[in-house]
Amino acid sequence: MHRAFWLRAPGEAELRPVGVPPPGEDEVLVRTLFSGVSRGTETLVFRGQVPESQHQVMRAPFQEGDFPAPVKYGYLNVGVVEAGPARLRGRTVFCLYPHQTAYVVPATAVTPVPDAVPPGRAILAGTVETAVNAVWDAGPQVGDRIAVVGGGMVGCSVAAILAGFPGARVQLVDADPARASVAEALGVDFATPEEAAGDNDLVIHASTTERGLARSLELLTTDGVVVELSWYGENRVSLPLGEFFHSRRLTIRGSQVGVVSPARRTRNSYADRMALALDLLADARFDALITGESPFGELPEVLPRLAAGDLPALCHRIVYPGG
Repeated sequence: MHRAFWLRAPGEAELRPVGVPPPGEDEVLVRTLFSGVSRGTETLVFRGQVPESQHQVMRAPFQEGDFPAPVKYGYLNVGVVEAGPARLRGRTVFCLYPHQTAYVVPATAVTPVPDAVPPGRAILAGTVETAVNAVWDAGPQVGDRIAVVGGGMVGCSVAAILAGFPGARVQLVDADPARASVAEALGVDFATPEEAAGDNDLVIHASTTERGLARSLELLTTDGVVVELSWYGENRVSLPLGEFFHSRRLTIRGSQVGVVSPARRTRNSYADRMALALDLLADARFDALITGESPFGELPEVLPRLAAGDLPALCHRIVYPGG
C-alpha cells in the first residue's frame, strides 16, 4: 500500500494510504525518489489562506480535494518510471505531482531528467520554470542594473539565471543577512534592503511583503520596471503611488507561471519551458537552494515547522525509500 500526504484541515496534516492502479495505455507508473516543499505556496495552503476567489486558479495539476481542506497538494516530484511506454521505462522524471510514494499519470505529464542533473536537485524544476518565465517577462537588456528583492526559492532561482548576464549588475536583496552565503554561491552580489544599490533598470520582486514591493519601487531609476512574482493569498498590499511613482514613470508588471510569457508564447510550449528549466539545473550552483531534507514519513511534522518558521528553509527536500 502506498501513502500520500494530505492536509485534513488547515494546520493539520497526515499520511493516508492510497491505491495506485496499473498504468493504462500511454500512462506511466512512477515511484517517487524525492519531492520538494515549495515553502511559500505550500505554507499558505497549509494555513488555509488560499482566497476563495483563487481556489480554481491555484489548483495543482494533480491535486485531489478542494481548498481549504481536505486537500492533497504539491508539485515538485522526481521519481523513476517503473511501467509505461518503452521510451520512458527506467528513466528518472520530473512531474508536477503531490507528495506521494508512487502514482500513475499520463506519459505526457512527466519530463525526463537530463543525465547531467542529479535527481535530488531536479525537484527544483518547478521553481526554476517559474523563474524562467519571470525572466522572459522581465526582458533584461545587456548592461542592465538589476535587483532581485526576496531571497526565497523563486528569487534565488531568478538570481541564478541572471548571474553572469552580459554586462549586468545583479544584486540579491533580502532582510536576512544569512542569504549572503546563498548569493555568493549563486555568483551574485548581496545587500539588505537598507543597503541595496538604487538606480536599477529592473527589479524582480519575490519577497511576498508589502515592504519589499515598496522598496522595489524605491530602487528603480526613471522608466524602471518591477516584475512582481509574489503571491499574497488573502493579504492586501498598500503602496506609495504618490511620491515618485508618476514622476519616474515606473511600471509594475505581474508575472505568473500559469501561462507562458507573451514574449515567448508563439515559439515555446509549457513542455519547452519545463525542459529548459531542467537543462539549467545541470548547474551545481542550484544546490544552494536546497537547505534541508527529511524522510517522507516525517512530512506531517515537518510542514508545520516550515509554516511557523521554526525550520528555516529555501527548498526542503523530502526523501522517499530508495531515494
